[in-house]
Amino acid sequence: MKKRLSLLLPLALACSGGQPASTASTESPSNEPANPEAATEAAIPTQTTPMEGQREALFAGGCFWCMEGPFEALDGVVNVVSGYTDGDVVDPTYEQVSSGTTGHAEAVRVIYDPSRITYERLLEVYWHNVDPTDGGGQFCDRGNQYRTGVYVHNDEERRLAEASKVAAQANVEEPIVTPITDASPFYDAEEYHQNFYLTHPTRYRSYRNGCGRDRRLEQLWGASAATHH
Repeated sequence: MKKRLSLLLPLALACSGGQPASTASTESPSNEPANPEAATEAAIPTQTTPMEGQREALFAGGCFWCMEGPFEALDGVVNVVSGYTDGDVVDPTYEQVSSGTTGHAEAVRVIYDPSRITYERLLEVYWHNVDPTDGGGQFCDRGNQYRTGVYVHNDEERRLAEASKVAAQANVEEPIVTPITDASPFYDAEEYHQNFYLTHPTRYRSYRNGCGRDRRLEQLWGASAATHH
């Protein structure tokens, strides 16, 4: 398993693959393990694909660390898996994707029970956790690998996604540039990326706060944006 620098300085590192500043610290907070693999995994869901009666929704929203919590807080969501999609390399690694050379976007697979939560609700939560007006990345994470995207599996999902995009556009002044495209293969990210906001909460908060994600979301969507992160 590959290791990564800790995120102790606000903009020292991007979520995945950002180039570290020369002064970036490699020390870990005292209450967290230096090795991401050593982080606790107690009570964290491990299901990565839908079971019978379940469905999946696929979204790209910049740093996948930041997209898990808002969906996992929803009743009816079974699990959220960080990974890579919409690229040209089979089963890419974190280093390959973060280099920006594979065409992939960091994304999340949301596994949910349609009898308890609708795809429309997932779309609503998605829009309020991204800046869909930014075509160059998300927040402090720059590059095509941090683009936004809604990936649909059928005509009904496309219809609902297009309608939700129109509704979202009515709430922001700048044009929404997030594309709605057909789903392509999704590859799970490395284990240490999964549930990073739970296994490394101090590092996660340091990254998220320093990146200015919540400030921008509140500017776009109001105080109700990103209510769980």
